[in-house]
Amino acid sequence: MKAFNTRRAVSAALMGMAMLAMTGTARAEIKDYEFQLVDQNVQAGADKIIAVRLVNKRTGKPVPDAVIFATRLDMAPDGMQEMATRVTIVPGGEPGTYKFKATLGMAGRWQLSLGAKVRGETGAVENKLVVTAQK
Repeated sequence: MKAFNTRRAVSAALMGMAMLAMTGTARAEIKDYEFQLVDQNVQAGADKIIAVRLVNKRTGKPVPDAVIFATRLDMAPDGMQEMATRVTIVPGGEPGTYKFKATLGMAGRWQLSLGAKVRGETGAVENKLVVTAQK
């Protein structure tokens, strides 16, 4: 009987340690992701491509297959929020790199606001990036 109780106690202790190990594993949080501009300068004009990279800040690795659900491009950095233009997602490119096509009607600073859902994570990645359009 005593051997049976000892086995049960050891088994319960091992299960408890396994459960603690599982809860202690590091897991990414939505704040660990960010968009980064591939190039901060773009030529002003029609149908210009703006490329951004979505990365995990803790690992430095690109994050492929995110679902982009919000895009906006305006001249808020130069005090002209009402000067907005349409943004279209362009397919293709390297994994973790996302491309957008837009018409940058004039030279100046443009703010690209993005929202994305990362697979397996709760919440959304939201960033505002400033692109400089040059003549």
